[in-house]
Amino acid sequence: VQLQASGGGLVQAGGSLRLSCEPSGLTFRTFGDYAVGWFRQAPGKEREFVAGMSRSTRALSYADSVKGRFTISTDASKSTVNLQMNRLNPEDTAVYYCAATARGPYNSVMKRLLDYQYWGQGTLVTVSS
Repeated sequence: VQLQASGGGLVQAGGSLRLSCEPSGLTFRTFGDYAVGWFRQAPGKEREFVAGMSRSTRALSYADSVKGRFTISTDASKSTVNLQMNRLNPEDTAVYYCAATARGPYNSVMKRLLDYQYWGQGTLVTVSS
């Protein structure tokens, strides 16, 4: 399984961006068997959980810092995972990574880096003040 993240760019504070993560090596039938998540890594900081979706039941979870502003969703027809980011602020500047795993409970959102088997290459989001 390989993940391709896209949609990053430069945006002014208060603006929006939509990130997408497209996996290869998965079929529509198997896509629901994977938990998916978005993480980010700002310069000089550790990679952190942003948003995630569990396997099967598609339960959702968000980091406190993005709740109410970011929305994770899937497009089953395309087997993509999206992250809609609204009301961006400079603290959201980071490289954003998508991740997927076929492991773990069906109804739990994975929040740790080591929970995930597959990672995308990252897409840079820069928010100017």
